Amino acid sequence: MTVLQKNDKKIINGWVMYDWANSVYPLVITSTVFPVYYENLTHQNGSDIVEIFGLKLVNTALYSYVISLSFLIVSILSPILSGIADYSGNKKRFMQFFTYLGSFSCMMLYFFDTDHLALGLLFVLFASIGFSGSIVFYNAYLPEIATPDLHDKISAKGFSMGYIGGAILLIFNLMMIQHSEWFGIEDNSLPAKISFITVGLWWAGFAQITFKRLPNNVFGRKPDKEVILKGFREIKKVLFELKDNRVLKTYLLSFFIFSMAVQTVMYMAVMFGKKEIAMDGSELIITILIIQFVAIFGAFLFSRLSGLIGNIKALGVSIIIWIGICIGAYFVYTPNQFFVVAAAVGLVMGGIQSLARSTYSKLLPQTIDHASYFSFYDICEKMGIVIGTFIYGYIEQLTGSMRNSVFALALFFVVGLIILFFVPSVKKYRKEMGLQD
Repeated sequence: MTVLQKNDKKIINGWVMYDWANSVYPLVITSTVFPVYYENLTHQNGSDIVEIFGLKLVNTALYSYVISLSFLIVSILSPILSGIADYSGNKKRFMQFFTYLGSFSCMMLYFFDTDHLALGLLFVLFASIGFSGSIVFYNAYLPEIATPDLHDKISAKGFSMGYIGGAILLIFNLMMIQHSEWFGIEDNSLPAKISFITVGLWWAGFAQITFKRLPNNVFGRKPDKEVILKGFREIKKVLFELKDNRVLKTYLLSFFIFSMAVQTVMYMAVMFGKKEIAMDGSELIITILIIQFVAIFGAFLFSRLSGLIGNIKALGVSIIIWIGICIGAYFVYTPNQFFVVAAAVGLVMGGIQSLARSTYSKLLPQTIDHASYFSFYDICEKMGIVIGTFIYGYIEQLTGSMRNSVFALALFFVVGLIILFFVPSVKKYRKEMGLQD
């Protein structure tokens, strides 16, 4: 049986390193280099229509369908696999599987071309599944390695390390893309392709620190041959526990709604700057880096704020700022104005992401089924992305402008804030539930 002493600095630092390792995927692959590479590659002869399996689709729509499918797959798989992981005590093994699936798929994007579009998009799908799947098991370690009083600080440190690590690799890759001659590269398409390999190597490489330090079977569980069947029973048990926990259900509902808006901003901010403000590539890169570096400060700021006024109130403050950002974005028309909005987004982006994770971990009942509980948290986030981006795009299609879509995001934040009002303070809840600190 593994004996785990909570608040071990070596283990905590190992856990934090996974944020450093995996954050290069959403920044380089999801947000910056690969979308531009994909758009350039599939936009040929003045047309953005691509053909796949006999269907003719807009290139960006096809890409969004693949990403949405990956979220749907993870939403279905993660509760099942997390139940098995909890019962078998193999949480780290599942985390490793998804990490290697994602990092390998990123490296395979080196071979992405229009002649093998389906295969290339398959690796896009697997990379997204790998990232999302690994996060479920990674987050589930937080309540197992640290006492609740440290959750906010550790969660903030993780996100901050992720923002720093992602920015470092992005800057390196952008230098290689914009100044390929410095690296002795003559083929203009090669730097972007090499960047996909660097993401996979960075992700899998730094994850080794995490895998070396995190224990696998924290509670010393001894599964039998019916591990799959009993894994299903495990997730069913957690589902019933969730149904009976009014506070946890209310928090998850609030998180689901305000996460729709947060995740949509993350995915659509660059497109808003490009379409509505006509910003060029260098200005968009500056925007992304502003968000990354300000988010480092924001994560620690809101961690400190939660210590002063409590998690729920601190989350409420961040949501109120988000509402102001959405309203302000409607009146932004110049790059400099957009940079100011980006700085505000970065401030609350780091805060709301780190606080949402640590608050959920504090609200969990006394349990050893952390992966199962966090799978439902992940479902709320992933389905929020699917619904939020769809509504955002649908409003743009109806009205002809992304500016009108930001009011839908503001509405999500308002509704999420109202529901959050019905969640008691974490300290009061833990005291009533008799949970140990």
